[in-house]
Amino acid sequence: MSQLHELVTALAAPWVVLSPRSGQLTGNNAVEGLYAQDRRILSRSIVTINGREPLPVHADERGAASHEYVAQVEDVGDTRHDPTVMLYRTRDVDRHGMTERIMLVNRSRTAIECRLDVALGTDLAPMAAVRNGTADELPALTPTRDGETVLHWESAGTRVSASLDPGVSATPRLEPGEEFTLTVRVTAEFPPSTTGFSIDPPPATPQYELDVNCDDKRVERWVERSLDDVRALQLAVGNDRYLGAGPPWFLTLFGRDSLIASSMLIPVDPELAAGTLRALAAKQGTKVDPDTAEQPGKIPHELRVEDADHGGGLVLPPVYYGTHDATQLWITTLHKAWRWGMPADEVRDLLPNLIRALTWIKEYADPDGDGFLEYIDESGHGLANQGWKDSGDAVQWPDGTLATAPIALCEVQGYAYAAAVQGAELLEAHGESGDEWRLWATAMQERFRSAFWVDGYPAIALDGAKNAVAGRASNMGHLLGTGLLDAEEEQTVAEVLAGEDLDSGFGLRTLSTAMTRFNPLGYHTGSVWPHDTAMTVQGLYATGHAELASSYVDGLIRAAEAFGYRLPELFGGRGRTAERTPTPYPASCRPQAWAAASAIAVVVAALGIEPDVPGGRLVVNPAEELPWERLEVSGLRLGGEVLSVRLEAGKLTVLEAPKDLQY
Repeated sequence: MSQLHELVTALAAPWVVLSPRSGQLTGNNAVEGLYAQDRRILSRSIVTINGREPLPVHADERGAASHEYVAQVEDVGDTRHDPTVMLYRTRDVDRHGMTERIMLVNRSRTAIECRLDVALGTDLAPMAAVRNGTADELPALTPTRDGETVLHWESAGTRVSASLDPGVSATPRLEPGEEFTLTVRVTAEFPPSTTGFSIDPPPATPQYELDVNCDDKRVERWVERSLDDVRALQLAVGNDRYLGAGPPWFLTLFGRDSLIASSMLIPVDPELAAGTLRALAAKQGTKVDPDTAEQPGKIPHELRVEDADHGGGLVLPPVYYGTHDATQLWITTLHKAWRWGMPADEVRDLLPNLIRALTWIKEYADPDGDGFLEYIDESGHGLANQGWKDSGDAVQWPDGTLATAPIALCEVQGYAYAAAVQGAELLEAHGESGDEWRLWATAMQERFRSAFWVDGYPAIALDGAKNAVAGRASNMGHLLGTGLLDAEEEQTVAEVLAGEDLDSGFGLRTLSTAMTRFNPLGYHTGSVWPHDTAMTVQGLYATGHAELASSYVDGLIRAAEAFGYRLPELFGGRGRTAERTPTPYPASCRPQAWAAASAIAVVVAALGIEPDVPGGRLVVNPAEELPWERLEVSGLRLGGEVLSVRLEAGKLTVLEAPKDLQY
């Protein structure tokens, strides 16, 4: 049975197919299958020749949505050692289904005649049932037939259709040099949503004009592959595009994930951020509901078409608000989009949502009124931890004891500080007062300084008794660049992040190796998440710690190379002293939205590009120390126009920029 990370993923959201490198969907693996809209559309697709499966030779991943699987047909054709009869299986996924062209080619010296069969099947299992293992108990559905060329399966309002040309089986006779092709097309019809949300493809997918030229060619390959995945991950609510977080489990709208990814991608796709902001604003909380964790002004955590039972008592409703950082990230993403030139009327339309989001920070995110944002799951079936590290053991003391709720995460306070300051700037730019939020942010600095610092660094969190949870973790990296820390504190954090206990050589470990329960393959307890490292890199460059930032960028590039330039959601944190390439995390999503977006984030951060389109200014201040001698980036999007820059031997040249900006 293959692990998730070993499967080949072809993706054009909301459709995705995961298979072993043979291309066969055996029906025997808990994860294999063709999926769409949180449903397994096919669990079985097996090609045989004369009743035998061909011998896999090669899987060619031509792009995010197109793969070819090459196999040798044994006991047919010439008997010499060279393969002479081959099967080429081309798989293309689009926004509405999957097409396979199964081509049998005879390169032998004699004519051949053989039987080619395609066996299809499905259980139409909900995604959550696949993930929690209960799908293994579901029976295969019996298809109905329209002759020999069309099969249908139906369950719970979902109807799957498979058309096969010329049919489910064929007996071709091929002369030497001839070929025969059988084509399979799989589509599905889904029931109307009862939640007001459906997982739909975008009306159109952008073709990015970004061109990166670097003396380290790995950077170019990383950016190219990442943007290919970004295109494939796109979904939409109406005309508003967003990124699904990652297949197979998270291919839908997520507050935190979709915001972080779209914010990183604003320099290449500003409309993606605008669409994400609007899609989430449409579901902004309006009432207090402990069952869904909804509160007025709160941005949701995830949206699906039905309840998701993840097992172990974790049952999330279709619209779930159990995140304590998405609301602040919504504000900071709106601010960044505004500074990069989001149309003024689109920004203005979201001001009421901005005010409600800011109000949530003060009136609901801090239930005990101590000035810190803390969370606790009140439903009994939701997420125990509600920061980006949302696994049950993500917040722990050095001896491994889990922190007790309510929990106030350090990075959540940093996001809140930035949201207050940037929210105030947005309000003031639109004729409103921002004084209340600037005062709140100033007070937060003092509160944080007195409560969070322990053993010379910011604690990961305050626990339910307001104790600072000691133990070094990556969370503190997210504080850099928020403005919450002063220069001396930023220097201290950078020095901690430079330690070998956190720096794996391939990226930032989520938890220090000095911690008792450090596990290099722990989901949030020692693994490396590319977006976590990239967000820290953004902060390091912004606060002048270029050498350390560039070291982490070099680690990400090494990891990207090891994973074929498609960085996974996370990978192992043993590090370069223990392994030449990073160990995959067995259940990691790949591709994944914020992992793909990280390539753009670190390149833009290294160049120090900080526009202020409303103010008519552009700053391009490259870091003094970079991993490259030459970096040219062309085709960045800025205020509806193009920005292109070149950095070579320490000299910056602005090749193209909006004429109305001073730089």
